[in-house]
Amino acid sequence: MASTDARQSKVQSVPSSAGVGGPTRARINAKTLRTDRWWLTPLATFLVFFAFIVYATFRAFYGHDYYSAPYLSPFYSPCLGDCVGGASDFGRPFQAFPLSAALIVLIFPLGFRLTCYYYRKAYYRAFWLSPPACAVAEPHQKYSGETRFPLILQNVHRYFWYAAVVVGVVLTYDVVLAFRNEQDEWGHMGLGTLLMLVNVVLIWLYTLSCHSCRHAVGGRLRHFSKHPVRYKMWTFVSKLNTRHAQFAWYSLFSVALVDLYIYLLAANVFDDPRFF
Repeated sequence: MASTDARQSKVQSVPSSAGVGGPTRARINAKTLRTDRWWLTPLATFLVFFAFIVYATFRAFYGHDYYSAPYLSPFYSPCLGDCVGGASDFGRPFQAFPLSAALIVLIFPLGFRLTCYYYRKAYYRAFWLSPPACAVAEPHQKYSGETRFPLILQNVHRYFWYAAVVVGVVLTYDVVLAFRNEQDEWGHMGLGTLLMLVNVVLIWLYTLSCHSCRHAVGGRLRHFSKHPVRYKMWTFVSKLNTRHAQFAWYSLFSVALVDLYIYLLAANVFDDPRFF
């Protein structure tokens, strides 16, 4: 009986104004009743994302060693600024831009990833601890969701998806050009060509598995039976959508790996192994 009274007094001691102690939340003093190592996933996500952010920031501002014929880094594609010879296939409309050419285009794939539904979950938990895991209380006293600035800007994700499709087309074009040699003759294939090919496949899988893509091909339809083509497309995208988180990770690693590989080639660290 005494232990019951003690537990009740602890429950009553929780401030009603606190976010996790509000009237609609379970009133538990403990941060969580979970006994597993729930913190490993957000910690791993934080470390990997932070390492990628550091590397991507360095490469974006570096402005050198992003092209080794016929390979162009995905961080710098399309190259629209003051690019090295052979790196620009769409002209140089921003040639007077004083900073790195990568900063002109990176805003679009970066914006697509930052507003992605999976990435929101990942960095909300790993960086903002909101919440750090299921059934684990968050440290914030207030919660407004994505209804206020700046998080309300997450709603532009659909428009970033449109831009991501364009970027995917450009990266696909880069892969086609990677089958040329230095004399612009077709028939070349090196390790860099294969890495770029794998990367663009993963980029497309990530882009097409997006929730916005699923809505674009099958949203606002009342009767799928009247739209058989869109229904097949929606079914295909829905299957991809179940693995959206995996494609997000795979494409994140692949785009960094391809950029690193081209950086090392351009810096003359080693030569590209060629198959023919």
